[in-house]
Amino acid sequence: MGALTHESLVEYLLEEAYEVAETIETEGGDADLKSELGDVLLQVVLHARLAEERGAFDLDDVARSLNAKMIRRNPHVFRPDGSLQDSFPATVEEIVLTWDAVKKAEKPERGHGFDGVPGALPALARAQKLLDRAERAGLPTAAGVTGVDIPGTEEELGELLFGIVAAARAGGLDAERALRGALRRFQDSHGPVSPAS
Repeated sequence: MGALTHESLVEYLLEEAYEVAETIETEGGDADLKSELGDVLLQVVLHARLAEERGAFDLDDVARSLNAKMIRRNPHVFRPDGSLQDSFPATVEEIVLTWDAVKKAEKPERGHGFDGVPGALPALARAQKLLDRAERAGLPTAAGVTGVDIPGTEEELGELLFGIVAAARAGGLDAERALRGALRRFQDSHGPVSPAS
């Protein structure tokens, strides 16, 4: 096995994150969830240790940065000194609006509403994120889906999606690549998208 690097550890970080998701989605129980979260935490520790060896930052720096960011991005929950606010917003929408405003102020160089959506996300997860961003920016998000009968449950939707992938595969098409292309066209068709203010 080669030397540990941030790059060589990426696949393990992603794998561990997916294992946490699977444990939650399959109701694996608290013991399994605790174990899987520990595996993710180990990946964080390894990356921080590699950065420390480079003289960049250490695990304490990561924790301090996270603490400061959570306080800064959640003024509806925390006061500037980190203590809890006396009351919280009534709706998730209010929280999202506050979060968006703070993130926009933090990163004014992100002039495009799609900035910050990781390109490495699997295509379905990326599609969901891009549609969320477009909706929050007041853009139409239903292009190309007229006449599609969407099932009423996630189980049925999963079967439909699996069927589409199977049919695409049988036809020599790559569903993941096809969706990535559709996402690029969706982004291009919307031009610069300003985040909701």
